[in-house]
Formats: sequence, C-alpha cells, structure tokens
Amino acid sequence: MAGEYKSREEKRLAQQKQKPSGKKGKKRSLFKRVILTLFVIGIIGMIAGGGLFAYYASSAPDLDEKLLKDPIASEIFDMNGDLITTVGKEKREYANFEDIPKVMQDAVLATEDNRFYKHHGIDLIRLGGAVMANITGGFGSEGASTITQQVIKGSFLNPEKTLKRKAQEAWLAIKLEQDYTKEEIFEMYFNKVYMSDGINGMATAADYYYGKDVKDIKLNEAAVIAGLPQSPNNYNPFKHPEAAEKRRNIVLSLMAQHGRITEKQKEEAQKIPITEGLVSEKDRANRNDNKYPAFVDAVIEEVEDMGDYNIYSDGLKVYTTVDPKAQDRVEEILAGENTSFTYPEKYDQPMQAGITLLDTKTGEIRAIGGGREQDKNVQRGFNYATDIKRQPGSTIKPLIDYAPAVEYLKWSTYHILDDEPYKYSDGTELNNYDGQFKGPITMREALWDSRNIPALKAFQEVGPEKAEDFVNGLGLNFDHYYESASIGGVSPGVNSVQMAGAYAAFGNEGVYTKPHAIQKLVLRDGETEVKPDIKPKAAMKEYTAYMISDVLKSVIDNPRGTGLYAKVPGLPMAGKSGTTNYSQKDREKLGIPKANAPDSWFVGYTTNYTAAVWTGYEKQSNSLDPTDRHIAQYIVSDLMSSVHEGVDTADFKKPNSVVESKVEMGSNPARLPSDYTPDDRIITELFVRGTEPSKVSSEFDKIDAPSGLNAKYDDKKQSIKLSWDYKKKKDVKFEVSVSINGESKQTLTTTDKKGLNVDNIQGDGTYAFEVVAISGGQRSDPASTSVTVSGNDEEDQAEEPEDQPDDNADDGNTENPDTPGNEDDQDNGGDNGNGNDNGNGNGNGNDNGNGGGNDNGSDNGDGGTPPGDENPPAEGDGDQGGTDTEPPSDGGTTDGTQDQAPSPAQ
Repeated sequence: MAGEYKSREEKRLAQQKQKPSGKKGKKRSLFKRVILTLFVIGIIGMIAGGGLFAYYASSAPDLDEKLLKDPIASEIFDMNGDLITTVGKEKREYANFEDIPKVMQDAVLATEDNRFYKHHGIDLIRLGGAVMANITGGFGSEGASTITQQVIKGSFLNPEKTLKRKAQEAWLAIKLEQDYTKEEIFEMYFNKVYMSDGINGMATAADYYYGKDVKDIKLNEAAVIAGLPQSPNNYNPFKHPEAAEKRRNIVLSLMAQHGRITEKQKEEAQKIPITEGLVSEKDRANRNDNKYPAFVDAVIEEVEDMGDYNIYSDGLKVYTTVDPKAQDRVEEILAGENTSFTYPEKYDQPMQAGITLLDTKTGEIRAIGGGREQDKNVQRGFNYATDIKRQPGSTIKPLIDYAPAVEYLKWSTYHILDDEPYKYSDGTELNNYDGQFKGPITMREALWDSRNIPALKAFQEVGPEKAEDFVNGLGLNFDHYYESASIGGVSPGVNSVQMAGAYAAFGNEGVYTKPHAIQKLVLRDGETEVKPDIKPKAAMKEYTAYMISDVLKSVIDNPRGTGLYAKVPGLPMAGKSGTTNYSQKDREKLGIPKANAPDSWFVGYTTNYTAAVWTGYEKQSNSLDPTDRHIAQYIVSDLMSSVHEGVDTADFKKPNSVVESKVEMGSNPARLPSDYTPDDRIITELFVRGTEPSKVSSEFDKIDAPSGLNAKYDDKKQSIKLSWDYKKKKDVKFEVSVSINGESKQTLTTTDKKGLNVDNIQGDGTYAFEVVAISGGQRSDPASTSVTVSGNDEEDQAEEPEDQPDDNADDGNTENPDTPGNEDDQDNGGDNGNGNDNGNGNGNGNDNGNGGGNDNGSDNGDGGTPPGDENPPAEGDGDQGGTDTEPPSDGGTTDGTQDQAPSPAQ
C-alpha cells in the first residue's frame, strides 16, 4: 500500500486526511478551562466573602442583656429641637417562658421559625431558599431571619437591608445561641416584638386585644397575636379586621401544615368571627400619653411610612416640624379658650373640628388639631385632621374647576360665564345656593360668590382628564371625576392635611410640597440620619397660582364674599369656604332642616402659612345650622392672626407672566374702555400675558347730540313745550332731564319722540333742560336750553330760536317737573335698579335708563343674606347635583345617577 504513494509527502497528507477531527477535543479542553476558572473564582469569592464577613462581624456591637430584653423608647422633638414626648415607655405584661402556653408557642414557631430548636442561630436550609429568591428577585426580596436573628435585629442593629447588617446579624445570632438557651431566646422575642398601637410583647397583646392573661389564650386568639409581628398596624384587628382575619387563617394553616394542630382544629378556628373576644376600643388602656396627641399621631404614621422603623422600640430621635406656640394655640382653640366664638352645645356629642397648619413654602406641618373633648385614655384615637374622608364642598372649586381653566385654557379673571338655569349632561338640574341666577358674570365673581353653575361650566370646558391631572399634581386622587366633582361630589373624601397641602401650592407660586411632620430621624447609633423623601415640584404655572390667589382674596375681602368671617385685618390672605349638604332622602329620614349641613370647611393661606379647617359631627344626624357653619372661618381667623403676629407677611407676588388690564365691564369678549366709558363701568382684571384685550369698546362712544333744542312756556296751559331735531330717524331714544333753579338734575323720561310737553308748571323759576340721544348703548353729549317762568307775560319767557320748527313737540308726553321720574311711559329709567342679590330692598342702578348693572348696586336691601353668609335658606331648589357646596340649596346628591357622586360622606 505504501508503494502506491509517489513520495513521503503524499503519504503524510493521505494519513492526515484519515485522522479524525480535533474540534471535539478542543471543546472538551475549553469546557475544562471554564470550569476550572469558575472554581478558582468561586474559591477567591469565598475567601473574599469570608474576609468581608469577618470584617463586618468584627465591627458588630457586644451583646447587652438589657437591650436584648427591653425595647428602647424613641424621643420626639419639636422644630426648635426641644423634647416633646417619649414614645415607648409603656407598661408591659412580661411573660416568663414557663407562663407561655403551648398553643401560643406553637403559633409563633409555625409562623416565624418552625426549625427554631434545630438550628444554631442561622437556618441554612431556609437561608438557601431565600438566597435563590434574592437571586431572582433582587437582594432583600425575601428574608430568612430566624427568631434568634429577629431578637438581634430588634435589639442592636439598624433595620436597613445591607450586607453589613446581615453579616453582623448572623454573627451575633450565633453568639447569642452560645450564651443563652433556646427558651431564653424565645422569651426575649415573645416579650420584645412590636404588636401595634404602641404596645410590645405578646403577653401585653393578649391583655390589650382580648383582656386576658396570655395563659388563658385560645387557639384562634393565639393565631391573631402570632400573625401581628409581620405587619403590626396592617393586621391590627381593631382597625383592619378583614386583613387580620386573613392573616389569622394563614397562621392556622401553617400550624396545621407543620403538624402543630389538626385539620379539624384549623377549620373550626377559622370559622370563628375575627371580632369574637375582642375588648371594646374604649376599654383599651392609654399606653402613650403625650403632650400633643394629634400631632404625635401623625408623626407615628409618618415614621411607619418611612421604612422598617419601629418608633416604640428602635430608640429613634425624631425631629419634627411642629411649632409649639402654634400647636398650643390650636389646643386652646379646640378647648374654646380665649376665642371670639363659642361652640354649640345642642347634641349629645361635641361639635368636632380638624385643623392643619402648614408652612406655605416648605409643606412642614406646624400644628394639628385632631378633635374636641377626646378621650385621652384611648390610644391613638380618631384624628379628625388626618383620618376623616369628608366631601370638600366648594373648597374643591378653585382646585378642580377654575385653576385648571387658567392653567390650560388661559382664562382671565374677567372671563365671562353665564349663571343661568342649567343641567348636568344627564338632564339633572343644578341650582345655586340662593336659588337665583345672576346672568353673565366674571370668573372672579363666580368664585367669590361660590356659584355652582359657572363652576360646572368651567369643569366641562376644561374636561375631566385635565381636571384629574391638575388635582393629582396637588396630592389629591379621586375614584372618579364625574361632573358633580365640580362642586365637591368626590370620592373618597378629603382631610384637612390634604386640603392644606393643595392650597399651599397657590401661595407658593405654584410649587407643591407634600405635607410632612418629620424633618429627620436619627437612629439609635446616634449618627445615621434618615430624612423623608420630600421633593417640591411645580404643580402649575406661576400665572395660575397668582391669578387664583388674587381671586380668592376677594372671597375674604369682598363685603359680600363667602369668607368674610375669616378675615384678619391688614393680613393679605386668600381662601375659600365650602359646605356640603344632605340628600333629600337623608333629610327626610333624619329630620334635618333644609338650611342645615353636615360639613363646613375653610382653607385660608398667606405666603407664610396655610390653615385648613373642617367642622362637623361624628353622627350623621347631628348637623350644622347657618350660624354653626361660620365657626370654621372663625377658627382660621383666630389661628392665622396668632401665627402672623409680629411676622412680616408679603403679599402674593405678581409674576411677569400676568398682566393687569382695565376692562369695560359687560364687554364680551373683553374690551378696553373707551374715552366715553363711565368710570363705574371700568374694572381692572388679570390676564395671562399675551391674552390681554387690545381692542377698544365702542359701547359708550358718543353719537351726535340733538340739535335745535327749544323750550317754550305756555302761560295759559302752564306747560313747557320742548322740541328738538335729530338727523337719524331709527333706533334712537332721547333721555330728557331737568334742573329747577340750579338744583340737582332729575331725569324726566326716555322717549323716541323729538319733543315733550311738560305740564303742570306750578312754580316760578328757571327750568334748565338737557336732552341726550341714546342708540345701541351709546350716548351723545347733552343738548341744553332753559326757560324762565314768572308771573309776567310771555315777553319774559325765553325766545324760541328762529330756525326751530314749531311743530316738533306734537307727540310729546306731558310731565310734571315737580314729580320727575314718575311718568307712565318711562323706559327702565330712574334709579330703581336691582342692586345686589343679597338684599330685598332697592339697590342703586348704575346707569339711568338701564336699571341696576352687574353687581354694582349698593347693599341697601332689607333682610336677605347677611354679608359673607354662603348658606341662606332657599326654597324649591330640589335635591340635585352632587354635593351642595355652599348652602344646602346648591343641589345635593342625585342618588343612583351614574354621572353623579355619592351622598356626602358622614
């Protein structure tokens, strides 16, 4: 075979072709190298990890028996750094291990650490499962802490989920198992763990929740208690019974799963109502008496929201935002001390109030009033400033209607809205609080007089999507944005903290900062500081904030504004009132008078402070009468007067994006006044720069005056014949007035004739006449003449002009100059205008011949609504339209209507 090859080179090449490929061998070699490399890296990682573990463990604190057995109280400080109170030094029921019943032990072990008696501080089997979960879900996604580790964590270490803390926790857990028995460690955990409502230890929880010694606890009760530590406040059976029941049933299932109870026992215990055996809330002992209970309550809630911190046992130093002077005044106001008003005492329970005072610029809570005559023996009782969910009434209008209209549509404060009979889209009628309609009015007036129909129209033009976006930026989130939301028909309701936060953005040039009660936490190591995640954000344009603030100043400063009683003399303050109402069904069921309301609000703000106040009653059947509704405003006035004393308070700063412009009242669209516009028809309003009026109104431009005016006295008829000429033949009327012997001028009549007979001239003297031409709202200069009447013959009378026709007065009316203004055919002349809507007497009209103008009549009526009262009794308003936002006659709620909000929450 070899001889067949011609050369050795050919043979070598042939042999190479016959050899198998070496690729598989190369792959095996590469795989071996990768495995070897990973192994080396693993060894290095283990060495490095072990070194890091050793480093962290070396810095772990020493075991301290006192810290192991007792939680560390936290201290709460005011804004000046002075101590307010200490939280956590409460009386406890301490249980020795031998006093803990087996059912309680089994419930705890099955829930927290079923292998407790089999590990040495760290459960490697459980740890392996947690490591896999952390690899897939990220570090900290699942814990593997044993009871021993939880004792260490709650005694020495900060709660952050870091490698350092975990390493120290594991090291100290091993040491703890070496120094103490399992029973001692279980006893430490059993008495240390936090159980909600400021209590520590499961023996204490047995007494607090069930009023019994822990040795007498039943299976279903033990499951409730054992389930609490995972999330104490969320599984509190008093506050969250449904969640507590689910957690209890999980604990019972774990006990059955681990063979600590039978399936039958589990099923029987799960059938027991969660409320069975619970003590009455009023019987719970006060375990945390403090100086400012409502404010401290808000602090505790905020600490819980900041992370895995336990204010009752973590030894925190909590530096808060409370101003002790402001808080003291709030406490006095709630007690009725040194106030200009008194709280009503007509029901079996006190009138309640929820008060929040914010720093407008920072959002820091300076004071909280949680209610009146509250039982201090009830731990963390109901807080009317933070816990209520009440409909806001008309206080929602600036937030959801008008501010969005300015923000997105660039409405001016002059923007005209027609206050007219109106319906929701579904055909339901909507009414104003007084059952009346003002016709075309400005946005400013619509808001300061809290008109419902213009508010709905604003909401409709903005659209629910934009309205929702706007209020979301102010910390308000509702379940729906039906049309009834425009006047307060929102769900869920709001509290005073939320409303203060939203309004403060108006006073802070459009910047919203979430209200908060904590400046910082200092952890038990004395060095680590944790601050709340509060970031100011621009919620609206500066022009929106300023223009709404300027309008809301009118609510307080206008003598007929709905916020008159909140006024503090000399203080540049803006604000808005709000009132809800009962449905017709509830009125009839509970016997509520039509003028009464369930809730009354007022929110007032300056560039320094914002105060929001809710007033009402716990029971739905107890209501506020029209006088009671003023108390929310009185509280704001009192509190704002106190906190601004000696404080320099700047007015709201007009940004460059806002332009002030004079406008001729009644023009639509807005027009600049002309040289002929009467002064009482010129107002100044605000516009977004670039949208201000540029065209001049011609409404009052002068037209040609009458010519050839002549007056001739007829001695026999004792009458004066007036005559004049005018070139224009159509659509012209003439206003005739007279002055006798230099006295004030009086309007005789307005006529479309070119002459007038003035009869019954009874006295001698000089009669001076003026005639003004009127056409399309324009007026001419007056034409004038005079005639002297005496006992002499006609030679003493004024001569008739030679060019004046003698027959121009043939169709004139006969008037008596001694009783001017009473002629039978005068056309809307005189001074008997409609005046304003709040009085029943005669107002003074703006223009002779035109009656009372738009809200320019004087407030001279008898009866009617007193200044600032937004809730006069009104008849025939029905019960439509969501929440009645100023008086009960706004309209109420339409039950069962898809496009409306539910009845006001009680």
